[in-house]
Amino acid sequence: MGELHLSQIDELMERACEALVRMRYFEAERCALRALGAAHRELDFERMARITLPLQEARRQKMQLAMDAGCVRVLDDASERLRRGGLYLVQPPAIAIETRALVQDADRREVPVHVLTREPMTSAGLWPIAMVNGEVAIRARVAPPWTLEVVAGSPTRDRAPGPPDEAWFLAASEAVGDAAILMADPKDHPYHRVEDLLEFLDCHPLHEKLHQVLADACRACVGAEAPKQSRRATRLMQGKWNRIGDDGW
Repeated sequence: MGELHLSQIDELMERACEALVRMRYFEAERCALRALGAAHRELDFERMARITLPLQEARRQKMQLAMDAGCVRVLDDASERLRRGGLYLVQPPAIAIETRALVQDADRREVPVHVLTREPMTSAGLWPIAMVNGEVAIRARVAPPWTLEVVAGSPTRDRAPGPPDEAWFLAASEAVGDAAILMADPKDHPYHRVEDLLEFLDCHPLHEKLHQVLADACRACVGAEAPKQSRRATRLMQGKWNRIGDDGW
């Protein structure tokens, strides 16, 4: 591990903290993410654990700004640019990978949003809430805000009367992040667990506890012997690799 790399990571961490003080939360997030990626490439897990703190705080503040906007909307067209901060529920025919592009566009323009994607209602009357990053999906099945009847032929398989309230939205968001935490197998090698949690956090960047679990996983890697097999080889043996289906991996 070179001193130059360490100084660059530390500089990014300083910039993230300075941006937090100036309330430039998008800039703080970008700097912290770059530092986290660089530290991971260097396998500097101690630094990774420290970087999660400013990253979590930047995202907590972004989430607060989205909530303060006082906007809860339902979208069925993920090509619609989000020009106003708020909470958005994307529903079919739009799909989760389209939602990701929507959020990335809003982040580039520094519009504070939190966006969830619901999939068609299940036969049990639940809404699968999905978040993806192109490789991995995390999901939780939650009760909709209202009791709904099945509507045959509808892309959503139901007819919702309007946008959910903020409390339902936040509870659904928590459920997805909690499901991701359960997917990170504590029996896995610590290095692989960190990689899984990085993927899950990339899917759901606004879940606070995911940051905390990642920090704990990074600390567990300090002093651990490197794994003998790559994460990909291990996942293929376990039958877990890239299985994006009704239950995620």
